[in-house]
Amino acid sequence: MTVFDGLAGLPGGPGAKLEWIRARAADFVKEFRTTGMPSSIRTCNLVTLPYPTRFGLFRAARTPAPFLTITNRMLVIRWHESDGRRRTLLFEPSDIELGANTPYFAELARRTPSFARHLLLREYDSVETHLRRLGISVEEVDYLLFDHLHTQDIRRWVGTTAPQPDLGAAAPIEPLFPNAKLVVQRDELSAMRRLHPLQKPWYQADKFRDLRPGAILPIDGATLLGPGLAILPTPGHVFGNQTLVMNTDTGIWASSENAIAAECLTPEHSKMPGLRSFVRQWGHEVVLNANTIETTADQYNSLVLEKSIVDRAQSDTRFLQFFPSSELTGHPASPGTRPTFSHNAIGHG
Repeated sequence: MTVFDGLAGLPGGPGAKLEWIRARAADFVKEFRTTGMPSSIRTCNLVTLPYPTRFGLFRAARTPAPFLTITNRMLVIRWHESDGRRRTLLFEPSDIELGANTPYFAELARRTPSFARHLLLREYDSVETHLRRLGISVEEVDYLLFDHLHTQDIRRWVGTTAPQPDLGAAAPIEPLFPNAKLVVQRDELSAMRRLHPLQKPWYQADKFRDLRPGAILPIDGATLLGPGLAILPTPGHVFGNQTLVMNTDTGIWASSENAIAAECLTPEHSKMPGLRSFVRQWGHEVVLNANTIETTADQYNSLVLEKSIVDRAQSDTRFLQFFPSSELTGHPASPGTRPTFSHNAIGHG
């Protein structure tokens, strides 16, 4: 996939890059549709948790609720190579237990009364339990992929070369997924070596030091993983942010955490208080998920890229087939943040 490879080095400011994205989107769509489709896509709920409203809906929301709730979901995607080999990708296979140790969320839990945490937090089945239900063995998993590595600790997934005392492991950890590689943009790996203060609350970078050799597959830019399955670089939320793009029975989907609701890409149709007036006032066309504003203009451009390549939702054509990797989920304790439209799942094949 080469259509967007020139974006990073494009001369000019963010406005020039935005124009370039709009001009090239149709070229990508035309090329991508010819690559085929994966065999199947299944959606698995992992956890619903509180998230600051001022982050998830940027400056747009009008609500007294300091927190909204988002649901993290894993996609299980399977396809066949041209030689007949079957491949399995897990997108957003978060280790929920270890993710809670992320500095920001650990501090949030410390300051939040336990009754409030239990009110807003709901855990579903684990990654391993979901795979058993789908009849997929851990040995069959080829790739692990996250749109970015905020909160992630994958030591139990890919194994380590040294003991991990904090996990009670007096010897190196054996991998749950012995044949899987983590696919990640090289830019993000580079940034994690020397985190900026704005980045530190969201990463567990020290947990990546002892990972088993060969467990990480660094990539640079756009990559076609399989038929109808591509990774596009979408920097902004983090420097090495990436979006999973899927061609399915209902058309093209994109998934990332650049936004937490499909209506954030078409806010003119949102019934959440504040979104429509915000974009009218500021002349915006999207509402960002802005917990880390590493390069806000780039993130805006990336969300427009996602908006420009996906198809419209069949159940309501006002909204797009953008599937937030952490999707806004209504909760009685968070008035004014109930989404107008939710995807909840992608099913294909």
